[in-house]
Amino acid sequence: RAVRKEEQHSVDLIGKNYVYGDMKHEVNVYVKVFTNSPFLVCMDLARSQEELIDPKYLWIGPDGKNLEGRMYVNLTETGKLMVMGFKESMSGAYTCTLSHKIIETTTQEEREMFEAYKFLVYAYREADHAYQVFVRFTTKECELAANSQFFEELKKILNNIVSDLTCHIIESSYKCHSVKIPKQGLLHELFVSFQVNPFAPGWEEACHQVPYDCEDVTNVRVQEARDRIGEFFNKQTYALKHEFETVPIIHYVDNSFSVTHIDSCRPGFGKNDVTHKNCASCCVVCDPGTYSPNNEVTCQICTRPRVKKYGARSC
Repeated sequence: RAVRKEEQHSVDLIGKNYVYGDMKHEVNVYVKVFTNSPFLVCMDLARSQEELIDPKYLWIGPDGKNLEGRMYVNLTETGKLMVMGFKESMSGAYTCTLSHKIIETTTQEEREMFEAYKFLVYAYREADHAYQVFVRFTTKECELAANSQFFEELKKILNNIVSDLTCHIIESSYKCHSVKIPKQGLLHELFVSFQVNPFAPGWEEACHQVPYDCEDVTNVRVQEARDRIGEFFNKQTYALKHEFETVPIIHYVDNSFSVTHIDSCRPGFGKNDVTHKNCASCCVVCDPGTYSPNNEVTCQICTRPRVKKYGARSC
């Protein structure tokens, strides 16, 4: 029974947004940028179920200074710490020392006990999504001048479909191959690839309504853009079957539309599913000594690390 109760209890506590310390090892905590951290509790779960005599709590921030009285923290009298409006520069080690008295029942003698807890708190962002699309079209022959005209036209149409979402088509290219099809002989096909990207000129404007958490907005937009483009190619199949008297020279190959999803991180952030396995899909702030200058997904290691800060964009 006791075990069950303990489990039940920890579930309740997680619901209340508390993270407990652990004397044996540091606890990793991930806080989305510009939101408030959960409450970090200056004791472990077992200790929190016991009575404590004269408890005192000392919280030290990543800069090695006492956190009491700082504007951006909420410190409760029971030793819980919340960091508010979390920025990448607030990442780092938050340590807490709990002191309390133990009174011997027989002699009434008092002893003071100290316990230290360490939390490694990291700022993270959602990854930015883009989509890589592949489609195929049959054509009469590879040397056809119409192939490149068709390709340019296709790009225009696709950009028009998604421009109101401040998304655009980038890294587009095509190659022509001859394809031997079982029982049919040779066909010529255009293999078209492009990326649906949420950062068309003016995309920041869309973020001014939500000043801080732009990823959520751009991700919703780019997903909508991907859906519209998928819909467009579905219609091609229909049009070929129903609308053309004679099949046009260049036409869509049925069911050739495929999409893969690409993640990128903002500068100063990267993914690392080894160090941050509890937040593997997140873009976590780069550790001191590493940096990310662009929208790649990895933080690179500085050759001569001068930077001691989190979220560096250069060495």
